[in-house]
Amino acid sequence: MRTLGFVRTLRAGLLVCAAAIVLPGARPLRGADSAAGIPEVARLLTEVISIDTSNPPGNEGKLAEFLKTRFAPLGFEIDIIPTPQPGKAHFIARLRGDGSKRPVLIAAHEDVVGVEREKWSLDPFAGVIKDGYVYGRGAIDFKGGLAIFAQAVLDIARQKRPLARDIIFLAEADEEGGAYGTRFLAENAWEKIDCEFALNEGGWIIQDAAGKVQYVSISTADKSAVSLLLTARGTSTHSSMPRPDNAIFTLARALAKLSEYDTKPKLTDSTREFFLTLSETSTEPMKTHFRNLATSHDPKLVAAADRAISENPLLHAIMRNTIAPVLLNAGFLGNVIPGSAEATINFRTIPGTTQEELIEEIRHVINDPRVDVTPAPTAMARGPVSPDLQKALDARAQLMRGVKESPKSGALYDALVKQAKLAYPGARVTPYLFQAGTDAYAWRSRGVPVYGIYPYPISAQDLERMHGNDERVPIASLESGLQMITNTLLEVAAK
Repeated sequence: MRTLGFVRTLRAGLLVCAAAIVLPGARPLRGADSAAGIPEVARLLTEVISIDTSNPPGNEGKLAEFLKTRFAPLGFEIDIIPTPQPGKAHFIARLRGDGSKRPVLIAAHEDVVGVEREKWSLDPFAGVIKDGYVYGRGAIDFKGGLAIFAQAVLDIARQKRPLARDIIFLAEADEEGGAYGTRFLAENAWEKIDCEFALNEGGWIIQDAAGKVQYVSISTADKSAVSLLLTARGTSTHSSMPRPDNAIFTLARALAKLSEYDTKPKLTDSTREFFLTLSETSTEPMKTHFRNLATSHDPKLVAAADRAISENPLLHAIMRNTIAPVLLNAGFLGNVIPGSAEATINFRTIPGTTQEELIEEIRHVINDPRVDVTPAPTAMARGPVSPDLQKALDARAQLMRGVKESPKSGALYDALVKQAKLAYPGARVTPYLFQAGTDAYAWRSRGVPVYGIYPYPISAQDLERMHGNDERVPIASLESGLQMITNTLLEVAAK
């Protein structure tokens, strides 16, 4: 597994914070603690984290009902859209403008991934505030963003500013995996979420080793997901009489070849611009490596740049199709050599990549006729998957592969660029290809521009915790991000 190259430079300066993780005395912060000097957006985040929406099963309806208590008293039009799965629902709050312009939508997902509780140093669902951070599952992905987006819209409502367009706040279910995400919502309640443009999760606000914001990336497209199945075949027989064509060994050799292989860089216009921006904000030798990756036609210079830049898994991911084994399946009894062994490989692909070219590439790498490489259902879990869920996952993957990049201009994109520069003076702002998938495809597939940002400055060390243990977000980052998002919404929606 690769390590973040710039983590090494961060470690020394962050040792004090890292050591503080295990200190006793942390406690959940509730709304009654307002006098403690904790900003409202951080208090809101602690409450949102304390509603466990780990998916599966999600139980997002509980969070929808909580959000209703915050939005309804301020005059928002509220819709809670149920799904066929009990307890799972989408939340929509609309702040009306005069209708002279089409709505702007600001979206965040309610669900989070699960946790390995024994590996956390504190309760992941307590909403703990400690050492200037909010801790808990979803603090980064994406309840921190939900809290900022919600707080921004609530603050605008309190200001009673005249609006030229409606502001729609959406908290969605099943973004992390499920049958009833934004595709379901778009098919069943499009009139509730139709808009001129939308803001979602995506790009990053990255701090350097000194804590200064180095760059702000605004995602205009997402990578897609393709799953392939490797199936090795051999003779099924008694384990006391092993044969040379053992299917598990054959699969292991194929996986070993994949582990030594990496795809070539494949830059889009946006990722090329992104790496040129990094060149402008970096010191040598990375300054030259970033520039060579983006502009050089010399294979040796590009290869050297690739090696250096790929020390950072995030940067490694956005410039190529990535390969990740995610599921294994072989055998059924301790004294039987199975006749087949399977591995599911998840690819996150650059726009324009086809399933067929991936199959051909992997067949060439493995170079073993005993291993079949075939399309696989979109994989989210080991074991049986309901037909409805599999259908939804495959449809989502298909839609994501077909959507076009959002334009790098227009009222919302321009406002984001402007407000990012004002919030973080000296930082470069760049478009970005998001390294994973989001639920933005439901709008992009209908021609609605969507722009993505995780609206808080984050360090390399904290970014490692996303979907990991002791996930956290700095309170100061929540405050600065809130200002940026509020001003962006006012710029595009206020009269």
